[in-house]
Amino acid sequence: MNDLVRQHTALSESDLDWLHMLVSEWQLLSDLSFADLVLWVPTLDGTRYVSVAQMRPNTGPTSYQDDMVGHLVPRGRRPLLDAALDEGRIVREGDPEWREEVPVRVESIPVRREGRVLGVIARNTNLLTVRTPSRLELTYLQSASDLAQMIAAGSFPFPGEQVDMDSSPRAGDGLIRLDAEGVVQYASPNALSAYHRLGLAADLVGQDLGQITAELAPSRGPVDEALAKMASGYAPREFEVEGNGGVIQLRAIPLKPKGTRIGSLVLLRDVTELRRRERELITKDATIREIHHRVKNNLQTVAALLRLQARRMDSDRGREALNEAVRRVGSIAIVHETLSQNLDERVEFDEIADRVIAMVAEISPGKVTCRRNGRFGILDAEVATPLSMVLTEILQNALEHAFAPGEHGTVEVTAVRGEPRADARLLITVKDDGRGLPEGFDPQRAGNLGLQIVRTLVEGELGGTFDMQPGAERGTRVVLDIPVQPQK
Repeated sequence: MNDLVRQHTALSESDLDWLHMLVSEWQLLSDLSFADLVLWVPTLDGTRYVSVAQMRPNTGPTSYQDDMVGHLVPRGRRPLLDAALDEGRIVREGDPEWREEVPVRVESIPVRREGRVLGVIARNTNLLTVRTPSRLELTYLQSASDLAQMIAAGSFPFPGEQVDMDSSPRAGDGLIRLDAEGVVQYASPNALSAYHRLGLAADLVGQDLGQITAELAPSRGPVDEALAKMASGYAPREFEVEGNGGVIQLRAIPLKPKGTRIGSLVLLRDVTELRRRERELITKDATIREIHHRVKNNLQTVAALLRLQARRMDSDRGREALNEAVRRVGSIAIVHETLSQNLDERVEFDEIADRVIAMVAEISPGKVTCRRNGRFGILDAEVATPLSMVLTEILQNALEHAFAPGEHGTVEVTAVRGEPRADARLLITVKDDGRGLPEGFDPQRAGNLGLQIVRTLVEGELGGTFDMQPGAERGTRVVLDIPVQPQK
């Protein structure tokens, strides 16, 4: 719609915003009318109309099998459009049109904003299945007529009200028509069932909806008065009411076809099961986060015990082995701590990488500088956990073997995330400027425990590749190539 309006018409951005508000609401008008809606806007030179939006009803057969958006029609070909645009009134005169052997009644509704007519809604009703209307259908049609008059007067949609039509109740979910005093004139079967779910034992017709709704809600006090006011439809509001184990979502629409409120339309939907599932998901998410939190605490306890044992060791090699185990356990604990703060099993790995780098760098304080370049991005938990251990082992190996005691140097971790495709890859390079690899060193056969862990995790757990190479000038360069899921 943006492109068509800007290309063909003289409407301003504020006018376009109004049309967007209208289009976000007009599924209701289409359903209540049992009719297709097409929004026509005059072109810049005023000689034609361009159709910028279209809506089909959920409550009846369509009048248009084809998509009408983008069609251009010369002025004069459709007299009802001309009359509605020029006179600023709803035009219903004229005989039904025949489209592919289907009779269609056409009406034109001017779209007004701040006293100006921006365009015209063509309401097209398929008459092939016309029969004597029921009470529900009569209520639908009367409500549609009121809304159409409000559109023509520029009082609908309501300025400043943002409605999410994907989650908001629709006409078919449940409909209640109120008079000016908030008394129920008509309630659809679905609406009545929803109120029975809240605990209502009587009929709704003839009842004060605000008072009934407040009585069914479990709370008492000032909230009741506000709830009663909202349910009476005095202002456009969307809210939920919970009682008797049921939850219903309501949307109140004041009806002012001639500027004065004559009543209200209340759309409602039983969302009891939906809210129950949402609570179950919230409980499940909280449980998973609590599990990660407890795993993190347990791992930190294990690390503390290993650290305590290391202090009591007389053997330097034994003490160092326990300290290495402490760092390995700590790297896993960092991942679980991050997962305990998230709503899903995905983590921002840059923070984890920075904490792993800081943890490992403690073994050579003030001598070797460690830094990170690039971004790892968001990774799944099954990738983040082994990758944190791999990063710990590589950094630990570099700090222990690349530099002599007291020697200054640099270890740089660089991450490059591939394009967000199904076959996206993460390329990680760990480069140091230390003494380099021994003569004849083969990283694929080295018996060092740390390198064995790296090979096993990278090739087995992560499905990637691992290689160690001499640096360009000096030092060592470790390259990891790992497949990852695209970032969302």
